[in-house]
Amino acid sequence: MNAEFFVFVIFGVAALVGAVALVMARNTVYSAMGLLLTMLSIAVFYVLLDAHFLAVVQVIIYAGAVMTLFLFVIMLIGVDRSDDWEEQIPFQRPIVAILGGGLILLLLLAGQGAWTLRDSGVGQVGTIEEISEALFGTWMIPFQATVLLLTVAAVGSVALARYEGVLRGEQPVIEPVVDDGGEQ
Repeated sequence: MNAEFFVFVIFGVAALVGAVALVMARNTVYSAMGLLLTMLSIAVFYVLLDAHFLAVVQVIIYAGAVMTLFLFVIMLIGVDRSDDWEEQIPFQRPIVAILGGGLILLLLLAGQGAWTLRDSGVGQVGTIEEISEALFGTWMIPFQATVLLLTVAAVGSVALARYEGVLRGEQPVIEPVVDDGGEQ
């Protein structure tokens, strides 16, 4: 078995763990961190497919900018309870440090063979020209629809954060608007 297989398996498991954490976490910040882990794992998959430009875009745009937006909205909405800062697992920090160091070492060793430039015989995959031709040609309408959907979702989440009456069980107060015709 080659190094690409081990990198794929490791980040496949990481992507699944991130996806499960996204759905199952009770704290919204932990859910966002699960989404971040999944997005970074997808970037590694792009590298394995020799689509280096897509990997960089995945990290900069999605793992960077979109996650910043998500975390901003989460902080805008606020969290109603405080976090428990006590360690639940004994020796949690040293265990995480050892496992993290081992993962970095494994990635460096596996990356020596997996991330070298080679001629795949298929042509250029993931180049800027190929992506722009597909994005602004074939996929222009779905791309714009996704932009519109994300904009509506962000505006909706801000609107939900501002409207607290119904969420807290209170009766919303609706005041009638009286138009006096511009007279003072």
